[in-house]
Amino acid sequence: MSDFEKLKNSFKQKILEAKNSKEIESINSEVFGKKGFINSEFSKIGSLSQDDKKKIASQINKAKQELTEVFNKASINLQDQELNESIKKQKIDITLPESDFEIGKIHPVSQVIDEISSIFSEIGFSVEEGPDVESDYNNFTALNTPENHPAKDMHDTFYLDENMKTLLRTHTSPVQVRTMLKGKPPFKIIAPGRTYRSDSDQTHTPMFHQLEGLHIDKNINMGHLKGCLNYFIREFFEVEKIKMRFRPSHFPFTEPSAEVDIGYKIENNKIKIGDGDKWLEILGCGMVHPNVLKNCKVDPKKYQGFAFGIGIDRLAMLKYGINDLRSFFECDYRWLNHYGFDPLDVPTNYRGLSK
Repeated sequence: MSDFEKLKNSFKQKILEAKNSKEIESINSEVFGKKGFINSEFSKIGSLSQDDKKKIASQINKAKQELTEVFNKASINLQDQELNESIKKQKIDITLPESDFEIGKIHPVSQVIDEISSIFSEIGFSVEEGPDVESDYNNFTALNTPENHPAKDMHDTFYLDENMKTLLRTHTSPVQVRTMLKGKPPFKIIAPGRTYRSDSDQTHTPMFHQLEGLHIDKNINMGHLKGCLNYFIREFFEVEKIKMRFRPSHFPFTEPSAEVDIGYKIENNKIKIGDGDKWLEILGCGMVHPNVLKNCKVDPKKYQGFAFGIGIDRLAMLKYGINDLRSFFECDYRWLNHYGFDPLDVPTNYRGLSK
């Protein structure tokens, strides 16, 4: 047997006797590495005759192929052995009880925003959003609010600079301004979001949620506004009929303006919306003031429309029997577990808004 055959068999035996992956990788370097057995044998044939080169090269290639097959098979076997040993050490006691986990709930405010968005999407409204930090112009001036209006006082509004030019928005109406300035009519949008006012008691918090609605087009009138709100209130409270009245009011950004009351009665110490001889204010609305349209680059001679503002937290309180607005923001899991909603209970008109 030649020295070459002896070396080949020696390496073959070493591969077969390897006890772990680390050891077999070391042998791999000895055999197939840059300075290993195979390359070393190839380097020796440079001085041989052409016929001898072919003969020796063929032997080396056969040896390389044989050792590669042995190495691959041994390597796979070792990996399987190590995996099995690792699994044996990682014992799992299947008799142990499963770990408890808490299922989260959707906050009533988030649920009501989804419900309102679902209702208005059915009649062609799209959802727009805007920043919480606003300019005085978008929040007041563009909306036809006079300089001496009480809402602009510091005890009502959170200003963020000494010049009183930047503030936390007091309503989501600035989204109307932004939408009209960046596009062309017609507009048909709702704008839900957080708003801020310096106020705090059982029915008011410094931060609350509001939804603004806007519909601008040719030949829009008060009748369209009434029909839109009647549809929304019936769908939201899930009643077939709703008793409504529009009381004349005043808002700088609408003319004429109105506050909407809905009928209700008390049954079993609970408010029942839709009927009865009692009235409950629910939102403010009106026809968009021509000055607002002018400030937003919309021609009031061609276009007109209506706007309305809804307190989202207030609607949630009415629909789901929550009597203190402050509890919405106390981060009490027990409260959320009671009033919250299943994450899979996605509001849609065709299968119901809530469970």
